[in-house]
Amino acid sequence: MRALLISTYDLGRQPFGLASPAALLREAGHDVVCADVTRTKLPEDAVRQADLVAFFLPMHTATRLALPVIDRVRALNPTAHLAAYGLYAPLNADMLRARGVHTTLGPEFEDDLVRLAGEAGRTAAPPAASLPRVRFIAPDRSDLPPLTRYASLQVGSDRKTVGYTEASRGCKHLCRHCPIVPVYGGRFRAVPADVVLADIRAQVAAGAEHLTFGDPDFLNGPTHALRIVRSLAAEFPGLTYDVTIKVEHLRRHEDLLPVLQETGCAFVTTAVESFEDAVLEKLRKGHTFADFEYVAARMAALQLPLAPTFVAFTPWTTIEGYAAMLRDIDRLGLVGAVAPIQYAIRLLVPDGSPMLELADVRAVVQRFDSRSLTHVWTHADPRVDALQQTIERLVGTRLPAAREEVFDRVWHAAHEAAGMTAPRAPLPSRATIPYLNEPWYC
Repeated sequence: MRALLISTYDLGRQPFGLASPAALLREAGHDVVCADVTRTKLPEDAVRQADLVAFFLPMHTATRLALPVIDRVRALNPTAHLAAYGLYAPLNADMLRARGVHTTLGPEFEDDLVRLAGEAGRTAAPPAASLPRVRFIAPDRSDLPPLTRYASLQVGSDRKTVGYTEASRGCKHLCRHCPIVPVYGGRFRAVPADVVLADIRAQVAAGAEHLTFGDPDFLNGPTHALRIVRSLAAEFPGLTYDVTIKVEHLRRHEDLLPVLQETGCAFVTTAVESFEDAVLEKLRKGHTFADFEYVAARMAALQLPLAPTFVAFTPWTTIEGYAAMLRDIDRLGLVGAVAPIQYAIRLLVPDGSPMLELADVRAVVQRFDSRSLTHVWTHADPRVDALQQTIERLVGTRLPAAREEVFDRVWHAAHEAAGMTAPRAPLPSRATIPYLNEPWYC
């Protein structure tokens, strides 16, 4: 079987979702080509020769970008068996089938891809709710572009080459707006520590100076996570890393934060989403604004940088509430820690989202848009939608600008929209905050 695995977007990182199944497919004797079309052109000769073409769809943007590539692949090779796999494949199964995809696989895809290849594409997809346990081996990144072609870690004026791996998948929690929830339903799966460490060794040998752990929440399994970072620090004392952890876990496991700091954690991304407790309850986040304030202070005391993310515009956002969020970000000394795109993020409601359980969300949804793959909603106050569009233009056209400079522009736009005069005296800058120079996230 000749298989072609295609990634259309993966946050500017070398795609684990190609390297992991490629290793198992090659072990099973299949001829595999990996193509990351964010870094190289679609390999049309490989498309024409492939018996199986599989698209990795880990997120919303990847799915949208895959649609024209699917059309191109079908035109080049109408007899190939087309598959889509990853978190967003089951969420968009009907649309993908209508587009010509024969098989959709979920986010635990490795063994199913091997089975599909072994049966020459004659296997039907397992049910979308199926969440098989997969056998992991060390990923094979041999035909992917080098790590230097991907996003890097910015530390002041210095840059570090970044690798990427996963120590676990899924999540124990049921945040209402999260795309993981409809697929995993509160479950998570650990990747064996020896496989994770083997992948890290290979990437360090390939030049990685920093590592991103892509787990939806690194502390879903604290014992597993700490075993890995302690081993990492012992074997590669100069290697730094970053992780994503819920506010709820940062507070519950605050005794573990010094371990992260001691083992080389450069920063922690956390999905704060909102500073309003009523909105956090709607999103089912499991924390309060007071919890976040506590965590922010605790991590500042440890000098462990925090990178908060937000869903700044929701059906419950007000102009005044948005301006208050900016004032709190400033008061907490987090201006340099927030990627400017976060100020413009609007609630995404994909098909099957638990957000549709809420009557006040259904009340503002206009239609499902097959191009954006989202339920389009309009705020009850048109000034809020206008502000979101203004902020999106401000941050979208100034990606290389200093975060402090962009924040000032957002601050003035928001307070002007609210009819408020709010002079700002910038707080003294904290220590240099490292960040990945890929500005998007979903």
